[in-house]
Amino acid sequence: MKYITLLISSFFMLFSTYAFAQEDESSLSIGGAFRYNVLLTDYEDGEITNSDGQFTWDTWRLNVNAERNGLKLNFEYRFYPTFNTHFVKQGWIGYDFNESNNVQLGVTQVPFGNLTYTSHSWWFQGPYYVGLEDDHDMGLKYTYTAENWDFMAAYFFQPEPAGPAYGAASFGSGGSGRYSYDIIPITGSNPWDYVLGTNEVAQSNFERNQLNLRATRTFSFTNGSAQVGLSGEIGQIHNSAVEENTARYALAAHTDINYGNWNFKGEFINYGMDAQNDAGQEVDYVYMAAYGDPYPVATEMNMYVAGLSYSYDVDWGPVTNLNFYNDYTLFQKNIDGYNNSHQNIIGVLVSAGNIYAYFDIARGSNQPWLTQNFGSGLAQGVNDARWNTRFNINIGYYF
Repeated sequence: MKYITLLISSFFMLFSTYAFAQEDESSLSIGGAFRYNVLLTDYEDGEITNSDGQFTWDTWRLNVNAERNGLKLNFEYRFYPTFNTHFVKQGWIGYDFNESNNVQLGVTQVPFGNLTYTSHSWWFQGPYYVGLEDDHDMGLKYTYTAENWDFMAAYFFQPEPAGPAYGAASFGSGGSGRYSYDIIPITGSNPWDYVLGTNEVAQSNFERNQLNLRATRTFSFTNGSAQVGLSGEIGQIHNSAVEENTARYALAAHTDINYGNWNFKGEFINYGMDAQNDAGQEVDYVYMAAYGDPYPVATEMNMYVAGLSYSYDVDWGPVTNLNFYNDYTLFQKNIDGYNNSHQNIIGVLVSAGNIYAYFDIARGSNQPWLTQNFGSGLAQGVNDARWNTRFNINIGYYF
């Protein structure tokens, strides 16, 4: 509790000398979205039956943005009927000291890699599935923007609060009902836990005390621009059974290039974790979760990420733009006996007024969402794993 009190006190001290100079202006906007999902899968059995196709209600969400006396509020809450869960995606209060300096307190996006996303598709790129793309945690973030430079620094005491997992109460910041992937405790004592193996020891692990630094430089040229940057992250893994902290880190080099109608996003990521189980033994995987579903993830990995898109304006009634893309990630696990994972998404985003529809062909091997054995693949994986395929249409109305 003392860490949270210190964060709040520091935040208000930062802008207290400025707030009284602001005019009494206020604004409030409320928005949201609802989305449907159509899918057809071709997984390990090599057959396509009625059970392989679904038409689901993907999500609906509520967004609130407000500002008064220079203080800002940004809040988003999401509901996922298919997974029987709901949770906060982001919720922060912020202050712009001027055009160059900003601070945010609360559940805010972690400054790591390409922002807001390193992907073009509905699926995200590979880093999302290990908590390194569009991650949101609870803490304090500072941003400084110069002419061609952006610098971000942040401290996160813990992950974002978790919602219920398949309708059952969760573990606060350690539960599996969440938007972005984080390390969570798996003990086998709760109905939403991952099923532990016969000789597997529980892992009462969760994230604490994370520091992030991110710097980018933007270069402009004829018909385009290129942003290049570096990101670093260090933090702790706390095991509540043995009451010990171990270390974790992640490093990234990233670029976001625009040229005419083309866009390229690339990243190289290296991460490592010194994790242990409840017997104090070192482990080669931890459990991570989102949307109520946990799965094991290797503790050491390189990721190679590349995505290319082409935007094409059209005049087809309500349809105004087609954005074609291909996103690929190689998960290279740096552990003996662990098999690499792959993910490739090819598709098109169709924009029509407030409607955005993603048409994706997602293929992957040892990818935990592209398999009949949900959740497997990002730990040891399978040697010579099959490339599975899922055709997915996501249709959303945003307001």
